[in-house]
Amino acid sequence: MKYINTLLLTLLLSVSVVAQEKQNNFEIAKSLDIYNSLLRELNLNYVDEINPGELNETAIKAMLAGLDPYTVFIPESDIENAKFMTTGEYGGIGALIQYDGEFTRISEPYYGWPAQKSGLIAGDAILEVNGVDCQKKNTAQVSELLKGQPGTEVKLKIKRFGQEKPIEKTLKREKVHIDNIPYYKVFDNGVAYLSLSGFTRDAAKEMKEKFLEMRKDRELKGFVLDLRGNGGGLMNEAVDIVNLFIPKGKPVVSMKGKSASSNSLHGTNNEPVDLEIPLAVLVDGGSASASEIVAGAIQDYDRGVVIGQRTFGKGLVQNILPLSYNTQMKVTVAHYYIPSGRCIQEIDYSHKKDTAQKKTDTLGKAFKTMGGRTVYEGHGIAPDVKVKRDPYAAATAYLYGKNYIFDYANKYYSEHRSIDSADRFSIDDATYNDFVKFVKDKGFTYTTESEKAIEKLKKMAKEEGYLEQIKPQVEQLEKNLAADKANDLQKNRKDIEELLVSEIVSRYYYQKGRIKAALQDDPDLERAFEILLNTNGKNEYNTILGK
Repeated sequence: MKYINTLLLTLLLSVSVVAQEKQNNFEIAKSLDIYNSLLRELNLNYVDEINPGELNETAIKAMLAGLDPYTVFIPESDIENAKFMTTGEYGGIGALIQYDGEFTRISEPYYGWPAQKSGLIAGDAILEVNGVDCQKKNTAQVSELLKGQPGTEVKLKIKRFGQEKPIEKTLKREKVHIDNIPYYKVFDNGVAYLSLSGFTRDAAKEMKEKFLEMRKDRELKGFVLDLRGNGGGLMNEAVDIVNLFIPKGKPVVSMKGKSASSNSLHGTNNEPVDLEIPLAVLVDGGSASASEIVAGAIQDYDRGVVIGQRTFGKGLVQNILPLSYNTQMKVTVAHYYIPSGRCIQEIDYSHKKDTAQKKTDTLGKAFKTMGGRTVYEGHGIAPDVKVKRDPYAAATAYLYGKNYIFDYANKYYSEHRSIDSADRFSIDDATYNDFVKFVKDKGFTYTTESEKAIEKLKKMAKEEGYLEQIKPQVEQLEKNLAADKANDLQKNRKDIEELLVSEIVSRYYYQKGRIKAALQDDPDLERAFEILLNTNGKNEYNTILGK
């Protein structure tokens, strides 16, 4: 009887799935018919000429926007950008660019590539590309002009800080490859460190080579893998990186989706490189996707200590599918699940009203690591050791967001031919005072949340007839706030100096210099040293991992 009931239930479910599929097919056919007729009638009757291609792309983007942020349409013009996400390669000049509202500027040339070799520097405003006026053109538009087949030439006209006359340069595009590993070293205390910025092709191979190089002819006391700010990439590279420290034949990540082709399990296929070295993984809110697979698997196997801040929480899998007319779609096909069985996805996009939910420290469903430690699902990867990072004050954030720090670094670079090494450079009083004068001369001002709240209070009090009664108290509050605000550049000097050092150092030593400078006063790294080297005598490493 039980067998019959099970069979009947299976048949009923099958019938239900088939019926739903038929209903969906009917709705798709109906929707396509409506869309075709609408576009046809628009073309025939709309008062002005329409651009069917633009209207179609707008409609597609609006449709996909109702799903999740990662399911997107890729027009033919963006195929190279999609390729870059997986290979780390593109045909171009090798530079980061940013738009400031008037011009797109070089924000950082990659060392060793055409932009840097030709003498382009951070801050250079791009006036023209191959004779095309670039004023008011945004980052995407200028990027499209800069990219092209390797070996072809591109002519730039730029405006440089401190120089009145524009500069013209001719560069030869190359097949640019962005390094997965911008920096690695062995510290004097015997701990090896490696910064992994991406998971493009060969990331695992490159990391293995660098690790073996650092381990050669010396006994390492620990290894720090820095995944902070790493937004992910190829899943198979993440699996192979875990395999460096986890035995062969262990599951690392599974994918579960609607179709059978989207369901798969990926595990370690090779012999590991090192099963004994004490391991710390640094993460933050910018660590996502493949970074979370690595950090989560290391945590689930109790193989190392995860240190920093909670990760982004992107546990969605995307495939790039070909469409007609050389277009593509990147579509979410599954969820990622790590060895303990938990999904790392932060937001459930199937519930539209909840997509604006805030990251919280509330606990999701509990799971167990291989060693029996309790971990939780649904909020990315929570570090084993949380290192508190206070957010920047409003003044500091505004200085950074409005490019005051970026612009001052350009000024500094124009006035100083060289600086101390990246790990020794610092901001002295004279430089900081010069920076304060620089921003004040540029009319630096900003509105705090407190000021906004006072204005809102005044508006509400006026509407309700209380403004006159509370006016003296409000004026005194505004006076006190203004006095405190005037001291913000000094009160927040430490954070502002940190940003200035990073930006100035990058002018001379590029991305590697930024990392070296940041590591000089890095609470996450200092905590990793403390745990790996047992400097406080508490044997925290084994205690945290339950050994």
